[in-house]
Parts: sequence; structure tokens; C-alpha cells
Amino acid sequence: MGSLETDYLVIGAGATGMAFTDALLSASHEEFVIVDRRHQPGGHWVDAYPFVELHQPSAYYGVNSLPLGRDRIDTSGINEGFYERAGAAEINHYYQRVLHEVFLPSGRIQFHAASEYVGHEDGDHIIRCNISGKQTRVRIRRALVDASLVQSSIPSRHRRPFQSDEDVNVVTPNELVDVVDAVGFTVIGAGKTSMDVCFWLMQQGLAPDKICWIRPRESWMTERAYTQPLTLSANMVKMQAATVQAAAEATSSLDYNLRLEAAGVSVRLDPRLDAFVNRGATISLPELAGLREIEQVIRKGHVHGISRKRMQLEQGEVATEAGRVYVDCTAAGLSNAPAVPIFEENKINMHFTTLGVAPWSAAVIGFVESLDMTLEEKNRLCPPLPRTGDIQGTLNITRVGLPAEMARREVSEIADWSAASRLNPGRSIPQYMDDPQVQASFGVMMQNYQAAMENVERLCAT
Repeated sequence: MGSLETDYLVIGAGATGMAFTDALLSASHEEFVIVDRRHQPGGHWVDAYPFVELHQPSAYYGVNSLPLGRDRIDTSGINEGFYERAGAAEINHYYQRVLHEVFLPSGRIQFHAASEYVGHEDGDHIIRCNISGKQTRVRIRRALVDASLVQSSIPSRHRRPFQSDEDVNVVTPNELVDVVDAVGFTVIGAGKTSMDVCFWLMQQGLAPDKICWIRPRESWMTERAYTQPLTLSANMVKMQAATVQAAAEATSSLDYNLRLEAAGVSVRLDPRLDAFVNRGATISLPELAGLREIEQVIRKGHVHGISRKRMQLEQGEVATEAGRVYVDCTAAGLSNAPAVPIFEENKINMHFTTLGVAPWSAAVIGFVESLDMTLEEKNRLCPPLPRTGDIQGTLNITRVGLPAEMARREVSEIADWSAASRLNPGRSIPQYMDDPQVQASFGVMMQNYQAAMENVERLCAT
């Protein structure tokens, strides 16, 4: 068994592990070993379906040290008027560049592909190569970094939750691009993957009446106009103001989301139905309008089984037909990992700690780790956000996330670093403080902040 020594052993080379390592690499002189079961960095993007794109702009995705895309505003298509969003192929190429242009040339990072973290033994940690079976002992000087806590469950790797007869054609979104001559498609699932699949099918010229959508629930999503950075940051400030005002005035978690809908920030596919799920997806108005053209929506709960003649659901049956293709979009997506402390003695549990996306959270944790602070102080500045995927969880994220964001702004080192970080969604906001719309939004936030914190504390307690 071989052996090596490092400051940090990072489990997982997905968006979280890469952003954390990059931030700490730039802010310290430490050494790293990264281990991942896939053959290259990129995490779930390595296994993603080929037509998937980022929910948010490329401008604040990836790692701090290397831009993703060109910060260009699209001039056509469903993303017209918004900053470009990279697809799976571009993102996978990007993470390869991060590894070979930033990490390995530093001389302080080793990457072990196709390998697993096995556990610890006699003070050392064990990693194993899945190809050769070779095990290596790793002596850690500072911390084990678990970047697998919030890993995504994706269609190509999850276990199908329903049974199907052998002659029923059930495919994943990855396999969908190879389907030929289907009489129609039944899309199973209510999350963003199912929306991607439905919209992609229609982009290929499939009529909406050829799609049957098994949608057991309705979800809240953020209208994509409010997630735009750089020159379009004013809308992001408007969203923050609407969030604080809704938090101050809401009488329940559902009322909180309804108020955000009234402000134009949150949307749902069917406004006639209550939605109790919110997993952080974004959507543009053209996408929303296109998906609403699908009229064959079945709301009879989750699918239990599919045979040649019928599909069994929680609340009844639906007739099937020969030649129909069933697309399994039931993978859970983002993990709702328990909110454990992020910083422990000799261990870092990578969790969401910012109101932005995974790379921003991870980079913040990486930079805070570089500071000379106690564990208590680090955890005060970086509390885990209690993501549960429902509307009560949305309130909890507001309750924990807003005060933490305010606390980090009061630490000069973090504030200066954040202002220069390309992963910070709001890094350009200070440039637009003379904009009357931005000033008005900040006024709403200041006026409602204290009431918002008191109200969400009360609502979350009850």
C-alpha cells in the first residue's frame, strides 16, 4: 500500500470540491489531494444529459480563477437578453481546463481519478483506485473535506423507483437523443429535468399534444430575469428587496411564496394549483409559456409501474399504447443533506452556506478556511442552510442565510475578497448604486429587514 501526505484531502471533484479547492489554493500555500470516482473532474456534469444547460449564467459558475464563457448576453433563442448559460459539453471542457491549467501546474494538487475514499485507519485515511484496486494511505495535516454531501442525484445514475415490463420502452434523458420513430412521449417527473426534456422535445418540432406529462406536484421556480449579474444586476437587487419584504409580511410559508409570485420573482407552471415544493430551479418566461402548451398533464401521484396496457399510479391507472417512449425524470437532483456544522476539528463538511449557487458557497467556505479564525467563528460566518426542497425550507434558508450574509460583510477580509470574486452573483451591484431602481430596492430592504428576521423566526418556529 502506497502512502502520501497532504494538508487537505478533498472527496469529490464536482462543482463544490473544485470551487473550494480553487479558493483555498489562491489564498494559502497548502497542498491538496482530490479524489473522485469519475474519470475526470466535473461531478454530475460528466454524466449529464447532453442538452442540459446551467440554470444560472455562466458568469458566476465554476471556479474563481478561470472565467467560464465570455460574459456575453444572448441575442436570440429562449435565453435572449440574458447572460449566456453553458451546456454540459462546455462545462466538462471547462473543468478539464481548471485541472490542467490551474490545479496541476501549481505543483500543490494531486488528482486521483476513478478512485474512492474508503475511510480512516490508525490515524490515516485510505483511498482506493477502482481500476487497479490499489489502496493509498493519506496522512492529513489539516482537514478532510467532504464535498460529496450535496452531490446531485442524476437520471443516468439513479435507481428507477418504478417497475416496467420488458417490452415497455423506458429511457433516461441521456438516452432520449437516440430514440427513433416514437408514437409519443410520456415524461415522468415534476422537477427541472422533466421541464428540460419537455421543452427540448418541442424544440425538435414535436407537437405539445404528443407529450403526456406525469406531474405529481407543482413547484415554485425563480424567474430567470432576477438571477442576472453584471450589467443586469438591478433585477437581482429587486429580487432581494422582494424577498425581504415578503419575509416581513408573510403569514405562512405558502403566503411567502405567493407574495414573491405577486412581485414577479417566483413562478409556477399552473397558477391554479398550490405549490409546496421549491428546489431552487430557475426558468425564463418563454420556457414557461412553452411548457404551458402541454395539456396532457396527469396528476395522480407517483408512478408505481408500467405495463403494455396500463400505467399504475398512486391514485389510479392510465392506459398505455404500443410505441410510446417513457422518459424517467424522477432523479431527485440537488441533495437535501442534513444541516450539519460545516467546520469541525480536522474535517470540513461542504454544505450550502450562501443564498447563491453551489460554487459560490464552496468558494466562500474555502476562503474562510484560509483565515486565522476559531472553529466557532468560522461556523458563525458559514452556517449550513437547511435545504429541504419545500416551501418551509425556503423560509428557513432566508432565516439562516440573510443574517450570515450580513455577518460576512462585516469582516473586511471577506468583504474585500467577495467584491473581487467572479463567483459572487452580486459583485457588480456597487457599480449601480446611483441607479434609482437599485436605491429604491435597498430602501425596501433596510425598511423591512428587522421585521423580516423576526417574522421568519416566528413562522419557522410554528
